Order: sequence, then structure tokens, then C-alpha cells
Amino acid sequence: MSRQIVSIVGGKEAASATAYESTNPARTGEVVAQVGLADAEVFAAASRTAKEAQREWAKVPAPVRGRVIASIGRLVEANAERLARLVTEEIGKPYAEALGEVREIVDTCDFFLGEGRRLYGQTVPSEMPDKNLFTFRNPVGVAAVITAGNFPVAVPSWYLVPALLCGNAVVWKPAEYAAASAHAMYRLFAASGLPDGVLNIVFADGAGTFEGLERALDEGSVQKVGFTGSSEVGRKIGELTGRHLQSACLELGGKNPMVVMPDADLDLAVEGALFAGFGTAGQRCTSLGTVIVHESVHDEFVERFARAVGAARIGDPMQNVLAGPLLDQKFADRYEEFLTWIQPHHKVVSGNVGRISKDNPHGDFDGDQGLYYHPVIVDGVRPADRLFLEETFGPIVGVTTFQTLDEAIDLANLPGYGLSSSIYTTNPKNAFGFREGVSAGMVSVNNSTSGAEAHLPFGGNGKSGNGSRQSGMWVLDQFTRWQALNWDHSGRLQKAQMDVAEIVPDLDFRLA
Repeated sequence: MSRQIVSIVGGKEAASATAYESTNPARTGEVVAQVGLADAEVFAAASRTAKEAQREWAKVPAPVRGRVIASIGRLVEANAERLARLVTEEIGKPYAEALGEVREIVDTCDFFLGEGRRLYGQTVPSEMPDKNLFTFRNPVGVAAVITAGNFPVAVPSWYLVPALLCGNAVVWKPAEYAAASAHAMYRLFAASGLPDGVLNIVFADGAGTFEGLERALDEGSVQKVGFTGSSEVGRKIGELTGRHLQSACLELGGKNPMVVMPDADLDLAVEGALFAGFGTAGQRCTSLGTVIVHESVHDEFVERFARAVGAARIGDPMQNVLAGPLLDQKFADRYEEFLTWIQPHHKVVSGNVGRISKDNPHGDFDGDQGLYYHPVIVDGVRPADRLFLEETFGPIVGVTTFQTLDEAIDLANLPGYGLSSSIYTTNPKNAFGFREGVSAGMVSVNNSTSGAEAHLPFGGNGKSGNGSRQSGMWVLDQFTRWQALNWDHSGRLQKAQMDVAEIVPDLDFRLA
């Protein structure tokens, strides 16, 4: 019997308007959870509930909030295998990757538990006597967090953990197709002792979420929006929050380039391209989009890359495989469209294309009734092609060539995204030249475009985001507001820039 899941607001189950079935993409006939989807009013009501709860939560000393974060980390660690299995069951992510994703929650908690004692302000010297200046970090209030389902527990932790640590309350809207994983994560957070209403989870479709968010912003019950998803929806979120003079934390898509220089270790570059391009079936925001390979090593690289893809295991995500199925039927439908972007001037060098089936197997794997697709390498991609310019969320990687590093950098920047990037080289001059020129918020040298660590800033520019950053100490600026305090104990009104002592130099002085 599948799980029955509904929204939880203020510690209580909330009403549902419609029903949704979250299914196992590895066996599409298997229902993982029956999900009750809420309407816009439930989202708005959750925001009002969070606003009330936040007042008391903000009064809890930050080091104590840090201990709550520590408890969350221990609870996740104790339940890691079960949570990872649920992630694999619900979205088809290979179990080893799912375990790594759960580990990222623990790492995030381990980092931020100490930040409860390091929410530092500063004392600043005043230009006038008998006056002291201070700065403080204050919580923003209520954060509305909307996350995708390709990383159903790790990416939400990048928002939830720092937001809660800083004294905010949260309304979290996860992806419907990953509802069971999100609900399990919510229960672990709730078991840490968080007061009712400080963390609320609302399951809703896109239209209901947007309408509910608009209501909450109009009512003044949401002060920060965090969104992980497509660039298209991110623009709409940014426009909505901008009307309320807010800046959303946007983590959007990517068309992530990998540059292979003539001096690259090609075996290492192929290994990185294989994982970045086809791990999680190419369904990461940091997945490899285009390999930009020097013309002198193009043929050898493509031959090795195609051989590696042909040997890679695709199949049951509970086994030792490179990739499992696509996340959900809607992503499979969209991926089918991406495959139509392959043009006559392209060359598919990886073998079969399309859905894996008995008539179109990948090696000895016939698809087993799941949403499995062949990994595809398309050589000969040109800068004007849709395959070069647009994000292709799925297991397809383009290849193009370059002659100079400057040309490679121009190609890397051309699509207008700016999330992740990679260069393979043994020359530090190439590495630093690429870093200076590429627009991506994250750069890897001799590593894949995927694999962010929990204590580094994560985020992109251009179509990939609005410059906001998640993870590490940098995300604190998303969930706190700086407040300045000046305390004049002189007993008189001292006016800045006016009542300032002046020491007059003799600027005409010259050495004899």
C-alpha cells in the first residue's frame, strides 16, 4: 500500500484540493505515494502561521538553534539508508548517489551547527568621541522555499538549514514527484524539536504555489523566496518578488561547458565527462551540456568518450549503475523533444538513441518497464544550434571544437548560462585564464562540472541565477539582514560629517 501524504502546517495536516500519484520511474506502475495537493489559500495560510511562529523562534538564542541543527544532522545520519532508499525508489537516482545526497544534508548541518555561535556582527570605530557603532545580523522573517525533485533532500537542506539557524520560519514547497522523500525529510526535521509552525511543508502544483506565494507577498507574510528550478520559472519568481522590493535566491538551470585542452589527461577528462554528462541520467542543474575540445585531440577524445558510454551500465538504480531512469514522465516527454534537436549535420557517436526497450536495448538491458533512455553523444554541434544554446535536461551531451583558449572561453559563455564549468589541462596558465574569462559561478579544474561541496558558495549568473549563493557562510546573507546601531553616550547631539574634530596639517612643509 502506498503512502498517504498531505501538507503539514503548524504541526497539523492541512486540507487537500486535488490528488497526485508519485510513481517509481524505474517501474512506472508502482505508486510510491498518494499526495494530497493543497490550493493557494493553504500556502498563504502556511505563510501566516510561519509568521506567527517566527517571532518566538527568533528569540531562541542562536547557539541553541545551532544545537537543533546538530540534532537534525544526527537524525538524518541515523536514518540515512532508509532515506536514500526512498529517494532511489521515488526518483530513480542510483542508490550510491542517493546516499551521497543524504550525506550532504549531514555535511550541511555539521557546517551550520557552529554558525549558531558565529553569527558575528562588528564593532566599528566612530568618527566622534563617546560614540560606539555596531552591526547585527537579524533574521529576514519567513522564507518561502520552492525546490525541484532531482535533488529532493540535499538541495532543500541548503535553504532549510541556514534559514532555520538564522531564526527564520519556513514554508517549504517541494516537487510533487518527490513528495515522499520530502515528507520523510520534514519528519526528521520535526523530530529535532522544532516548534510547530517554524517549518511547514506544502504540497501544491505550480499554479497553486505561484498564486499562494503572490497572496503571501501581498499580505506581507513572506520576506524571502528561495527557488530551485528552471530559468523560465525563475524569471517569473524574480519578477514577482521584485514587485515587492525583494530579491529572491534563485538557483536555476545550466548549459555547463567542459573545455578539453591539448595537454589534458584524456582518460581523466573522459571519466569526468561521463559522470557529469550522464550521472543522475543528466538531470542535474550542473550536468555537462557541451564538451568544447581542442581540434588536435578531438578525434581521440570522442572515440574514448563514446567507448566509455557504450560500456556504462544503465539500469536498476539499486544496483551499481551509472544512471537509472528519468525522474518522471514529464521529463521523459521533454527529453523526447530534445532528441528532435539533433540535426543532419550532427553525428551521434554513442550508438542507439531514445527510450531503452526490448527493440532498442542498451547492451543486455531492455528498459524493464521504466523511463530509461540511452545516453547520447552528439558530435559536430555548432554555436547556433539549439543543442548548443539551450539546457537539455537529460542524458545528452554535445561536442564541438576550438583552436585557442580565448575561442573556448567565448564558446563556453555564448549560451548565456553561468552555473558550472570545467577545464581539463596540466598548464596553470590555462586554468587561471579560463577562470578569469568564464562567466560561471563555479569552475572546476581537472574535475567534472558536478560535485559541489557543502561549504563552498553554490550558484550561478546570467540564465543560471541572479548572483545569489547557497552553501557555506555566503548563504547567511540570503537569510539575514544587516542592522546598524549607533550609540551616542556623549550627552549631546553629535552630527555625523559635521561635528568632527579636524587636525590641520602643514601641507606647505618641505625638506630643506
